[in-house]
Amino acid sequence: MNQLFPVFLKLEHLHVLLVGGGNVGLEKLTALLANSPEARVTVVATYFLPEMQQLASDRVLLHERAFQWEDLDEKDLVILATDDRALHAAICEKTRRMRLLTNVADTPDLCDFYLSSVVRKGDLKIAISTNGKSPTVAKRLREFLTDVIPDNIQDILDNLTVIRNRIQGDFKEKVDQLNKLTEGLIHKKPE
Repeated sequence: MNQLFPVFLKLEHLHVLLVGGGNVGLEKLTALLANSPEARVTVVATYFLPEMQQLASDRVLLHERAFQWEDLDEKDLVILATDDRALHAAICEKTRRMRLLTNVADTPDLCDFYLSSVVRKGDLKIAISTNGKSPTVAKRLREFLTDVIPDNIQDILDNLTVIRNRIQGDFKEKVDQLNKLTEGLIHKKPE
């Protein structure tokens, strides 16, 4: 059973350390920036793909050198994306003592959290997890949900926000009214 607790982070308020400048590092950095364009990310690697160098900015700092323990200072999240499992294990041992949440690419047993496959349409964002077992299944589900969620979902969300702000009553009354308004939004399969 998947016992992961889903959460959405405001990365613009956090500082992420990414170790690795190759294909996996690029994939992780691209995902971070696609979901949180204002994320602050420091990337440390002995080399960088040209595509990663193009992502450097005042919020994405690239340090072309080997990882140093000081790189963990003042960071909130750590993502490891090299091909050096021994380095990953050593860093994880230290980050656990420092209480820094760490993700290790393709190594679920070393992870404190997993990066999800994400469906995004306007303000709607759905994260999909397979508990680290099959990123491919998560990707396929993302593709499916992207196709079936209506393109006008942002209009629906905007209208519901206006309605929610106008509804009077206590919390339960508001929830009941919003449930009635949205019950036809998703069509259930006939039994």
